Amino acid sequence: MIAEPILATLFLYGDFSTIDLQMAVLSLQAYSFGLVAFMLIKVLAPGFFAREDMKTPVRIAIIAMVTNMVLNIVFVLWLHSNYAIGHVGLALATTLSAFLNAGLLLRGLIKNEFYTIGRRWGLFLARLGFSLAILAAFLWLSNKFWFTSIDWLDWSLWDRATRLALVCVGGFASYCLTLYLSGLRIKDLKH
Repeated sequence: MIAEPILATLFLYGDFSTIDLQMAVLSLQAYSFGLVAFMLIKVLAPGFFAREDMKTPVRIAIIAMVTNMVLNIVFVLWLHSNYAIGHVGLALATTLSAFLNAGLLLRGLIKNEFYTIGRRWGLFLARLGFSLAILAAFLWLSNKFWFTSIDWLDWSLWDRATRLALVCVGGFASYCLTLYLSGLRIKDLKH
C-alpha cells in the first residue's frame, strides 16, 4: 500500500526515473502478496526435516518451481503484450508458486498427521484479520492524505525518510494496539 513512498525514498535519485519507480512499484506490490507464503514455507518445511523426511519438501519445491516456470511464461507474455509490464508477471508467478508450495507443505503435514489445526486458530485468524484491516486502513489513509496531499516526490531524502518512518511506526502501533484490544496476549502466541 505504500510501495511508492518506500521505493521513492530508497531509490528515486540519479538515473532512477519516475517511470522506473512506477515499474518497480508494480513488482513490489506483486511480490508483497506472496510474503505470507514465503514465510510459511520457512515454517512448514522444517516439520518434514524434523522427521528426517527430506524428499517430500524437495518434491514439493520441484512442483512449485515447474509451476513457477510455466506461470512465468504465461504471465510475462500476457502482461507484456497487453499492458507492457511483463516484469510484473515474474513477480506474480513467484508469488503464486510460493502459495502452491506452502499449501502443499501444509497439506502434507496434515495428511501425515504431523500437524493438526487447533481449536484456537479460528479466533486467532479473526483477530489477525481485523488487525490487518485496521493496519490497511491506516496505510491507505496515510497514503491518500499525507503522501498525495502535496507532491512528495519533490521532498528531500530526509523529509521522505522521516515521514515514511512515522507511517511505519504508526502502522505498527495501530496493528499491535488492535491485536491487544481484540484480546490477543503474548501467552496466546505460545499455543
